[in-house]
Amino acid sequence: MATPQEVAAHVLSQDAFSQWLGIELLEIREGYSKIKMLIRQEMVNGLGIIHGGVTFSMADSAFAFACNNRNNLSVALDTSINFIKPVHIGDVLIAEARELHNGKSTGLYQIEIYNQKEHLVAQFKGLCYRTGKPCLK
Repeated sequence: MATPQEVAAHVLSQDAFSQWLGIELLEIREGYSKIKMLIRQEMVNGLGIIHGGVTFSMADSAFAFACNNRNNLSVALDTSINFIKPVHIGDVLIAEARELHNGKSTGLYQIEIYNQKEHLVAQFKGLCYRTGKPCLK
């Protein structure tokens, strides 16, 4: 039986977008993930702050690593994000995904993203559907 760490490492190894983002797995356990990312020049918008899609993508990746790490392939049903503070080139972000509900067919997760100064920059909530198929065979 695969461990949560093995499942998350496998998911990341197959996830070219999370790799492009430069996501690093910091901590993985059942229903939980903590990841890190450095903000690069190509991630900012025309106003000089991080593009909202990049922040959303980081949160979505943390969500995926948390909801799939029991080796039950899970897909997003509903997500939402609140952008709280601006993020700039050179900032280091940490996203922490916590499971709020682990049901047979759904899971609910809260993801908080902090910068290197430990300021909350975004909050994300995600509801997933569990397919019953393995992520890692």
